[in-house]
Amino acid sequence: MNRIIFIIIIGLFSQLATSQHTLSKKYNLMPWPQEIQENNSKFKIKETLTLVILGKDSEGRVQKAATKFLRRLAERTGVFIDTGFPVKNPKAAIKIDFQTVSDLTIHQDESYRLNIKNDEVLIQAKTDVGALRALETLLQLAMHTNSENYFPGVTVQDTPRFVWRGLMIDVARHFQPIAVIKRNLDAMASVKLNVFHWHLTDDQGFRVESNTYPKLQELASDGLYYTQAQIKDIVKYASDLGIRVIPEFDVPGHASALLTAYPELGSKDNYKYSIERYAGVFNPTLNPIKEETYVFLENLFTEIAPLFPDAYFHIGGDENEGKHWTENKEIEKFKKQQQLKTNHDLQTFFNIRLEKILKKLGKKLMGWDEIMTPTMPTTAVIHSWRGTNEGLQSSTLIEAAKKGYNTVLSNGYYIDRLLSVKHHYTVDPIGDAVLTKEERTRILGAEATMWSELVTPLTIDSRIWPRTAAIAERYWSAKEVNNIDDMLRRLEKVSLYLEELGITHIRNKDVILRNMTKGKDISSLTTLSNICEPLKVYSRNKGGTEYKSFSPFTLFADACVVDAKDAVIFNKNTAKFTDTNDIKSYSIINAYLVRWTENHEAFLEISKNPILQPLKPLSKNLAAVSELLHTSLQTKKITQEEVDQCKNDIKQLTKPFADTELVIVDALQKLLFYCEAKYLIKQ
Repeated sequence: MNRIIFIIIIGLFSQLATSQHTLSKKYNLMPWPQEIQENNSKFKIKETLTLVILGKDSEGRVQKAATKFLRRLAERTGVFIDTGFPVKNPKAAIKIDFQTVSDLTIHQDESYRLNIKNDEVLIQAKTDVGALRALETLLQLAMHTNSENYFPGVTVQDTPRFVWRGLMIDVARHFQPIAVIKRNLDAMASVKLNVFHWHLTDDQGFRVESNTYPKLQELASDGLYYTQAQIKDIVKYASDLGIRVIPEFDVPGHASALLTAYPELGSKDNYKYSIERYAGVFNPTLNPIKEETYVFLENLFTEIAPLFPDAYFHIGGDENEGKHWTENKEIEKFKKQQQLKTNHDLQTFFNIRLEKILKKLGKKLMGWDEIMTPTMPTTAVIHSWRGTNEGLQSSTLIEAAKKGYNTVLSNGYYIDRLLSVKHHYTVDPIGDAVLTKEERTRILGAEATMWSELVTPLTIDSRIWPRTAAIAERYWSAKEVNNIDDMLRRLEKVSLYLEELGITHIRNKDVILRNMTKGKDISSLTTLSNICEPLKVYSRNKGGTEYKSFSPFTLFADACVVDAKDAVIFNKNTAKFTDTNDIKSYSIINAYLVRWTENHEAFLEISKNPILQPLKPLSKNLAAVSELLHTSLQTKKITQEEVDQCKNDIKQLTKPFADTELVIVDALQKLLFYCEAKYLIKQ
């Protein structure tokens, strides 16, 4: 009997999983909900559509979100909705019913239920933030035929897998204006991210106005900083979207800018501190044995902390090599007196002092995983960023959870490394780790990190999106939602939704290319940019000394993006053709080879320009390889001389061009091997 019940249960789960997979091919939802079922209904989107809020919206979140929903729905569908604001009539077609207003903590409830019928759309949620998440799902469900727009009849039950789903934006290396922050907050909300980690200080700039220590903005910001009024505005804007804001003030290292303003707090006497213009890890460090350092930080944090209502306050704490500490005799003497054997021990001493300061201000200390030392209290939150790339066997996330710390993962989600969306999507925050219930609870979630050494307001969106939408799914959806092809199909549509919100990841490419061609035809550059990607894992700026913070970031590498779209198509079809001789793939491959052959002539028309000279060898060799391969595929012939020449040209294409790499090289090599094996003329 028990065996029969077990088989029935397994069958039900299998049926549900199959149903979810089938529906994921039909609906462009991201993140994918925990459960969705069709109900054979269709809600038509007409001019008479109305919406009512049934919960007590004391914070006004749902009113603002519902109004914005109606605008976005009208713009997406083209329907002239008669009533552009929520109404009071409880019989309105779209009903939003919630019970309480969220206080925006890690304990907030974001679950919702969405039921779409022929004549009614009902949203039910425990909190107003849950209602906001439902509205984003509903908007993604908007569909159309030749004659009408509609919401398909579905019932959705949804709740997030992790309570902390964040995006970190570094505004210290390159300052990002308010408009950039707000449009990215809108994008975050659209894919249900709920934490904006604001990296506000570093060696390259201190970006917050201080009335207590005004030299911070006068001497340490280059005039690029946020006023306290602007910070309040951003925090309120984020709150209206159900997003918490976590500030980061990086200490005791990464302090060049801070010490430019207040050098007396530094660890090295008579050292000329200045704002750093390059990227990297630098020596200037706050002096942890001076009482004035803690007075300064307590006064600063007392002023700044109230701007950020969230309970968590990030102190950075990373990449402090302690060189200036070691060189300071007084600091070395202090270490011996306090029985602090290493600089890590000294930094823990510093961190514990900070934790006490923040505790008085009602804040919980959070820091990068270097702060996890044997004597660091488990009240701290560990932000895990190091892993195999940093010489560890694995990320520090699981270790932190097992040691009793609440923890958040960023290892595997460093989007500034410019790795493929497939790479990030296959990183699961927990993986296959075996955890107790308590240890699992301590893993709060994860954050994607956008460090800004190589991005400006012009390019930052293309480095964050659309990959972060797929990462957001990894944070929200069930672990079993992991089909890459299905994700890529949905992401293509969601990328366009992001553009509707003002994200510039698509449009600014042409802005950069027009700047490069001085207004001439950009089509040949567009062709090249669709098969080239920026150099990855910081190799574009090796050692941090090629680019300064004020160098031009309007170059070919800045126009190129990860997952170059034509390269993805060409590589996929090349693999299919060489494996199976697929006719459709053969046609697609040849169309690209013809395009790349002809592109060089168009490139030469615009190339009398210094900024384009580094791309000439790329264009020339690509054309030569493409012409030879196309001819060989058409004639089914290739000579040994042509093979050797093609190999040499492909070898040239493996080199970086203008800080980019041609990401079809392996596919071209595979085609050459195919032609050599099939068509080589025996002599």
